[in-house]
Amino acid sequence: MKTRREFVVALGTATVLAGTLPIAGCKALGESGEEVSANEDLMREHGVLRRALLVYALAAPKLRTDPASVSPAALHQTAVLFRQFGEDYHERRLEEPFIFPAVKGHSPDLAHYVDTLLAQHQRGREITDFIMSQTGGQKLADSRGLPDALDSFVLMYQEHTAREDTIIFPAWHKSLSQSDYEKMGDKFEDIERQQFGHDGFDDAVKQIGQIETDLNVADLAQFTAAAPPKV
Repeated sequence: MKTRREFVVALGTATVLAGTLPIAGCKALGESGEEVSANEDLMREHGVLRRALLVYALAAPKLRTDPASVSPAALHQTAVLFRQFGEDYHERRLEEPFIFPAVKGHSPDLAHYVDTLLAQHQRGREITDFIMSQTGGQKLADSRGLPDALDSFVLMYQEHTAREDTIIFPAWHKSLSQSDYEKMGDKFEDIERQQFGHDGFDDAVKQIGQIETDLNVADLAQFTAAAPPKV
C-alpha cells in the first residue's frame, strides 16, 4: 500500500509527463484514495474522541442509579482508547508540537486559547488516569467521584474540541503556505504510522464501534429525538 506522499509523487510525475496538471494542485490522499487534508484528518480524529465522550455521557447517570449495569471493561477500553489515540497521539504528537506553536506565533491574540487548551490537555490526562484506576478490575472501584469525573471530562472536551475545530485549526491553516500545509498532511501520516504501525484512525473507529456495540448504543436510530409537543 503506497503512502499518500508516494501516491502524490507518482501522480505528479504522470501529469507532468502528460502536460495536463501541475503537481502543486495535488492534495494528500487517504488510504482508500480519497482526498484528505490535514485539517480533515484532525477533525476526523475528533470524531472518534467525541464518540468516546458520548460513551462517558451515557454511563455517568447509570453509575449514579445502577452502577452494576455499567461494564467496567467497556469504560476502561474507552479510557485506553482516549489515552492512546487522543492524548498520546492526537495531542502530544500533532497539536502540541506543531499546531499550537504555529498558532501562537502567527496569531498572538489566540495565545490565551492555546494556553487554556494545553491546561485542559493536562487535566484530561489526570482524569483519564482516574477513570482507568476505577475501571481496571472486574468490578468498578468504590468511587462516588467517577460519575462527576466523567461529566466534567465530557463537558471540558466538548468545549475543547469545538473551539479547536472552529478557531484553532482554521488559524493554523492560515499560518501556513499551501505547500507547507500539504507537507504537514504527509508529515501527520508519517507520525501516525510511526505511532501505530498502520492506519490509526481506521483502527480507532473499529475500537469505538466495538465498545458501542458492547454497551448496546451502536444503533444511531435510538438517539433520534422525540417529536416536539404540538402547540
